[in-house]
Amino acid sequence: DVQATIQNQINAFMADDFGKAFTYASPMIKGMFGGNPERFGAMVRNGYPMVHRPADVMFLESREVDGGFRQMVQIRDGNGNFHTLDYQVINSENGWVINGVQLIKAPSVGA
Repeated sequence: DVQATIQNQINAFMADDFGKAFTYASPMIKGMFGGNPERFGAMVRNGYPMVHRPADVMFLESREVDGGFRQMVQIRDGNGNFHTLDYQVINSENGWVINGVQLIKAPSVGA
């Protein structure tokens, strides 16, 4: 299940278990970090702190794209700010794995 894969990875980040979190990454992502879970964990801590320590996670819409899935996730961080992320998830021989995450910028509001 796509949502379970994402939630399981977030749970592993919350426990600082970067080895386990890395098991939910696709081979492409693993290759980007030289197969090193600690480097991967450092990137998440620094680049996606809301994923490392979310206060709340809500799954939004999902859609099928090119044989994989895109899952929108809304995360509330510890400061109460909301972030929307678009997860790309693909099927592998070991089940669903995360192939990328894009932070969606909130539209600017003007009067």
